[in-house]
Amino acid sequence: MTHFQLPLSTATIPEALAAHGYALLTPERLSSELGLASEELASWGSSWERLPKDPYLRDGGHYRSRRHSCFVQHLSERRLAMTAQRAHWQPTAYNALHGGLERWFAPIEQQLVASLAWSKLLCGLGEHFATLTATEHWYIEAHQFRIDTAEGIGRPTPEGAHRDGVHYVAVLLFDRRNVRGGETRVFEADGNAGLRFTMVDAFTTLLLDDARVIHETTPIQPDGALGTRDTLVLTYRASGFQAPSDTESQARAPD
Repeated sequence: MTHFQLPLSTATIPEALAAHGYALLTPERLSSELGLASEELASWGSSWERLPKDPYLRDGGHYRSRRHSCFVQHLSERRLAMTAQRAHWQPTAYNALHGGLERWFAPIEQQLVASLAWSKLLCGLGEHFATLTATEHWYIEAHQFRIDTAEGIGRPTPEGAHRDGVHYVAVLLFDRRNVRGGETRVFEADGNAGLRFTMVDAFTTLLLDDARVIHETTPIQPDGALGTRDTLVLTYRASGFQAPSDTESQARAPD
């Protein structure tokens, strides 16, 4: 198992993103940068046990459970507002497997999004990103995932190596249990350089400049018992939420 640590000991998060297009934060670094204790994050643990199954997987699998909610961060007002529930949508240019499909998921539980730690995490990251991309608002989509190995294999990124069509992405590992695999790979979008590492410790966080890099995570397999890999993925976009256009074909979610 390979561990990769970026040179963040002296660089700020914005400096690391500007220099590399990505930044890998240890749990200790995430806590110190955002004023967020690991105990605050750990209190969310039971919510991953209540994620509904993802009904939209087009590879025929049943290995993914998830919730999804959207927020707007008002930077000048230092305020985070949850939006009405909306579909998650991506164009096929960014997601060849599920692009063009309006996917409606159950919202993230209120007790989680109402916690002080939730605002600290989303707003703290947004403030760092805003030092690189000037904006008054971040349109944030939050995805709570569990990948399991009940079918023998689980795919964290069934769409393969990809970009998300946003400005910045944060991938926070919440937990992994009885799992082999799950190697994270980050590559230059317009070059050949890349890196590979495995996120092991809870609350390790990967930050990505979505315009500069593509990313994926390899499949997981059970290590002796049923395996699970839990993550929270946050995407930040300055120009509004992604939504179907008149020229993009789309599939409506079933009633």
